[in-house]
Amino acid sequence: MKKAELLFSFLLLPVDYLMIVLAGMAAYTLRFQSFVTDVRPVVYALPFGRYLEIVSVMALGWLVMFALAGLYATRGARRFRHEATRTVLACSTATLALIVWIFFLKEELFSSRFIILAVWGCSIVTVLVGRLVVRGIQRLLYLVGYGVHQVAIVGADHSTAQMVLAITNHPTLGLRVITRTSNFDSAARQKFTVLHAEHHLDEVIQLDPNMPSEQMLDVVDWCDEHHVTFKYAPNLFQAQATNIEITTLAGLPLIELRKTPLEGWGRILKRLFDIVASIILIVISSPVMLIIVIAVRLDSTGPIIYKNQRVSKDGVFNTYKFRSMKIEYCTGPGYGGQSAEQVETKLVQERSQRQGPVYKVLNDPRRTKVGQFLERTSLDELPQFFNVLIGNMSLVGPRPHQPREVAKYQRHHKQVLAIKPGITGLAQISGRSNLDFDEEVRLDTYYIENWSLLFDLWILLRTPWAVISRRS
Repeated sequence: MKKAELLFSFLLLPVDYLMIVLAGMAAYTLRFQSFVTDVRPVVYALPFGRYLEIVSVMALGWLVMFALAGLYATRGARRFRHEATRTVLACSTATLALIVWIFFLKEELFSSRFIILAVWGCSIVTVLVGRLVVRGIQRLLYLVGYGVHQVAIVGADHSTAQMVLAITNHPTLGLRVITRTSNFDSAARQKFTVLHAEHHLDEVIQLDPNMPSEQMLDVVDWCDEHHVTFKYAPNLFQAQATNIEITTLAGLPLIELRKTPLEGWGRILKRLFDIVASIILIVISSPVMLIIVIAVRLDSTGPIIYKNQRVSKDGVFNTYKFRSMKIEYCTGPGYGGQSAEQVETKLVQERSQRQGPVYKVLNDPRRTKVGQFLERTSLDELPQFFNVLIGNMSLVGPRPHQPREVAKYQRHHKQVLAIKPGITGLAQISGRSNLDFDEEVRLDTYYIENWSLLFDLWILLRTPWAVISRRS
């Protein structure tokens, strides 16, 4: 899911809240209009300030009902009439809950039942208007290209032509067809790779239900390798029970194979959790980091922080670590240069304890005395809390690797690049460097496919014990 879609999904929360509060204010204003007071005079007028406090709290309950009604679902397009139906249902349920709540209170909050009924009617109107405005802004941005999904179409039948025509004639769908191919042979695969590098494809839609299974598997394999969403139009005999999202476009059902639950609100919650937790951890660990800064400075010459290039799905970025090696042996831009890389290559050949593209040098002679302690206790990774705060890493996720290591990945290894890398992960608490790389990939893939916030918390709580166990 693109960041623009996440932004608009998140904006619905404050917009709905404001619209509900606005509905409450409108109901209060209506209550004191002459055409209402002539019918039913005001017996007890609740001060507006106190009333606004009650409405502000009440609006939070409305949001809970909206969430339960599925109004904040981030996956799949939904027609506005369906959204309107759910809005009416959620507002009605919330109003009923408010009536029950007032019934059990000993003090009377409102001077008449009119305000409650007015809030119910006004909330439906204001919420739908607010959502129409958000939807309208999003579609206007689609027209100028913001947030549009770049799509590749595979298929050659009449349904394919209908789909391409529907997307072309309706730019407010947020889709743009970059290329179309009748099959997926080696030439098409190369073409998709080039187009992905130039335009960053978001989706591949396979519309030929009679495509040979070998070609379909090749499409899925390409999408997995390049972290592109795959959707297909099934025939009458195809079905899949889990990890799918079914939508319709131009009257055709599309099935999306989902790689991870870490989409939509899951992604938002994980990012909010990372921000809050990283700030707390930075504050808690700051005395330890200060001591390490002094120790690294006294132990050897060179920068205290070592910037190490790593790879994520968004490209190459720098991870921050306390320098644990002598400066002349540090690899990467701005450090030891070619001689340092030659020394590392020789050590990897002679002392690496891991099989596969990722290496781990045993008893690394390049480390300083302080660096040996930092690496053994993983304290050298404390500055990566700042990577989490910045946003290029998460607290929990697959460990990021260097560009030269990623270049040696096999196709199935690239699945671990589907989400943001982490400081710790399932592989780290399950054996860390003692695992073969294929086993590490299997564990990280399991995490990606089964993510939950509770899973993250469990991994974080297990991490200190894993570090202590590894040291002993």
